[in-house]
Amino acid sequence: MTLSTHVLDAALGRPATGVGVRLEALPGGELLADATTDHDGRVRELALDLAAGSYRITFDTGGYFAATGQQGFYPEVAVTFVVTDPGEHHHVPLLLSPFAYSTYRGS
Repeated sequence: MTLSTHVLDAALGRPATGVGVRLEALPGGELLADATTDHDGRVRELALDLAAGSYRITFDTGGYFAATGQQGFYPEVAVTFVVTDPGEHHHVPLLLSPFAYSTYRGS
C-alpha cells in the first residue's frame, strides 16, 4: 500500500508549500515517516508497504501559518484513518485555511 497527501491553502488559493507531515502507526504512535510538502503542496510517497491497521497523519499547520505570515487557529491538524485493503493506494488530502480545514479519502 502506498500513501500520499496534498495540502492546499484555501485562503491564499495555492498549494501549501513547506508543511511538515508526520505519519504514525496506531496504537502507540510509532513514527513511520517525516516529510515536508513540496512546491505543489504534495508528499507523493509518504509511505510504502503499510499493512492493514490504524494510522495518523499530523500536519504542522502552525509552522506553515507562521512561515506565510498568517495567524492560524489550529497549530496542527491530525487525521486518523484505517487501512482495510493494503493493496490499494491511499491519498489523504488537506484543504486548509487559518480557521477551518477539511479532508477526505482521495485517489
